[in-house]
Amino acid sequence: MAKHREDHPVDVEGCFGCKIIGLQMDPGAAKSNGVPTAKAHDKELSSYYSAVKQGIEPRSTKQHDIDAAVRISNEAGKAFDGVSLTLKK
Repeated sequence: MAKHREDHPVDVEGCFGCKIIGLQMDPGAAKSNGVPTAKAHDKELSSYYSAVKQGIEPRSTKQHDIDAAVRISNEAGKAFDGVSLTLKK
């Protein structure tokens, strides 16, 4: 039992300690702290290596950059160069 309950055995209106004592935290999607899971990371790297094998150079190994580079390359019919942000010759 929390130490606060010694002073207030029941909830007291306007008491911050009483209000937060029953609070339960659910980390949800934030629990990763922005770090992708190993499975997501491996999927991104697989997509990146697949693009590189096709001559495409995405701006980064992030999935949205890979998808954009592949889409641009497919639409233009030439490989995209993420370093210079142009199409390769």
